Amino acid sequence: MQNRMPFAISKTESFYEKLSEWIGDVFYDILPEAGFEIRDEQIFMAFQLEKAFKEKKVIFAEAGVGTGKTIVYLLYALCYARYRHQPAIIACADETLIEQLVKKEGDIAKLEKALGLTIDVRLAKSREQYLCLNKLDRVISNPNSEEDFHDVHDLLPDFVESGSSMQKFAPYGDRKDYPELTDDKWNQVAWDSLQDCFTCEKRHRCGQTLHRDHYRNSKDIIICSHDFYMEHIWTKESRKREGQLPLLPEASCVVFDEGHLLEYASQKALTYRFSEQILESLLTRLMANDVREKTLNIIEDAIYQNEQFFHALSLAAESDSISDKKSIKKTENLLKEGRKLHLLINQLEEELVFESEMYVINEYDLKVVEEYLEQISYSLSLFLKDLKGIIWFEDHQGERTLVIMPRMVEDIMKEEVFSQQIPFVFSSATLSENKSFDYMASSLGVENHLSFTVESPFDYEENMQIHTPVFGDDHLNGKMEYTLEKIKKSAGRALVLFNTKEDLRLFKEFSKAKVKWPIYFEGEAEISTLVSHFQNEEQSILCSVNLWEGLDIPGRSLENVIIFSLPYPPNDPVFTAKREGAQDSFNEVDMPYMLLRLRQGIGRLIRTHEDKGEIHLLLNESTSGKVTEKVLSILPVTVK
Repeated sequence: MQNRMPFAISKTESFYEKLSEWIGDVFYDILPEAGFEIRDEQIFMAFQLEKAFKEKKVIFAEAGVGTGKTIVYLLYALCYARYRHQPAIIACADETLIEQLVKKEGDIAKLEKALGLTIDVRLAKSREQYLCLNKLDRVISNPNSEEDFHDVHDLLPDFVESGSSMQKFAPYGDRKDYPELTDDKWNQVAWDSLQDCFTCEKRHRCGQTLHRDHYRNSKDIIICSHDFYMEHIWTKESRKREGQLPLLPEASCVVFDEGHLLEYASQKALTYRFSEQILESLLTRLMANDVREKTLNIIEDAIYQNEQFFHALSLAAESDSISDKKSIKKTENLLKEGRKLHLLINQLEEELVFESEMYVINEYDLKVVEEYLEQISYSLSLFLKDLKGIIWFEDHQGERTLVIMPRMVEDIMKEEVFSQQIPFVFSSATLSENKSFDYMASSLGVENHLSFTVESPFDYEENMQIHTPVFGDDHLNGKMEYTLEKIKKSAGRALVLFNTKEDLRLFKEFSKAKVKWPIYFEGEAEISTLVSHFQNEEQSILCSVNLWEGLDIPGRSLENVIIFSLPYPPNDPVFTAKREGAQDSFNEVDMPYMLLRLRQGIGRLIRTHEDKGEIHLLLNESTSGKVTEKVLSILPVTVK
């Protein structure tokens, strides 16, 4: 322990006392000497976290923009990981933000240099962030496939195609490795829910598998998204039953960066997904075995009924322009088709019991099929009940999926997450509601917690100007002209935040050949690559739908934040269910979400005491006086 600790400690000394002394040295001497701007709020936060780590408690650490909270929790997470000999897990709001911590301009690199440390930090990304070798093979086998895909294939390590053994860890297949691919192209070759990794013959040469083995062996810190951490929690026991390791190793502590968003991730993780193509491919594979005629007939009937059920789902689905989630109207025909499919799957499960005794199906394949059928049967049973949950339909390029989200989040979080006797840190500028953390704690099943709030140290009145121009509801061109005008005025150096992909697309079309500086749009390349370009090319523009929080661009590269519209939540089934559970849905669901996201977006502008700039919040004429009043009340400065 002594060799890896950043401070000297003997066997007879208290770890926590030595840690406290070292934290004081770091903030009062070491970091200031290295050129860091140390704030009183940061030091206060540091000594508040000490109690949470010492008592292994949950702490809500609400720290305003610019307090330097990331450096504080990194120091504690690193030391505690080395003390417990287990990695700390830092979960960021989403996949787009996990690269931010490890970029060369990021806080981890700065701490390594200032403290003379080598920090073993590894990224645990979701499956969608990795290349699927089977999908790549299918794409490049098409004689009309684009050159980009052949370039990806040419970059594969030799052992992937040759079958030779790998001499040392050779990372490949990460979305970040192919920054030139647009999101649409990446989706053609990336893992998706239709891929059956359990029986894939390329499994042990797969980049995703190799990355999993790599990050599990981190000595210090593993960084993942909220979604990935929650997927780990929900799948931990089932993976153990299947003879697999959990997605993440046992952790010494967990930090939820942008912790106010964890509830959404936990709801998303606790879902049951029933895909038409997965069931079809599963049943088709079964037919290749020497099964009995009765079983074969049930399989054929189930394949036909599967198609009928999803056809009925498509007819009963209603879409919203902002969200990919389509609400479902449970018609009598839809329920009838669902009951037929549910009955056939139950019959097939019974027949497979007999097939297993005849040993005509490979034992491992049979186990996989039975697991899937059990999940699909349960999903259908939930759908057919009068479930007090959230149900929606997705259709991505013909891949049709039924998604079911039961509402039991706080109970499962209490049992599966916060029952662990380790420190949990929620870090965000927006955790409390009217100075109380009770809403956040109860929604996540947290019974006992510590908490504190520190305000931002920045002088916003001196360094920030906010403008709120008003446009007619049908004057989209006027908003886009205004956005271009303000981009030109600041000579680039602008972040434009959109609430919908459609508005982003329309502005991309509108701005073609009208801006002389580089302009980057989310989706046209890997996101961390776009952020790096924006940060390092001072006179550039970044347009995004997802970077309302977590983006940290200090200096002259960002002097102008344009918020294209108020960021209300979508009218998708998740938020529809939230509205239905509220007495005053607009004021209890839509307004808090919008104000929180707006505060986060505004927080992108001022990141240091030297930063200056403007916020342009584009409003519609139809925005009510009450909403405008609420918006103005949360702004850090008076509108010009």
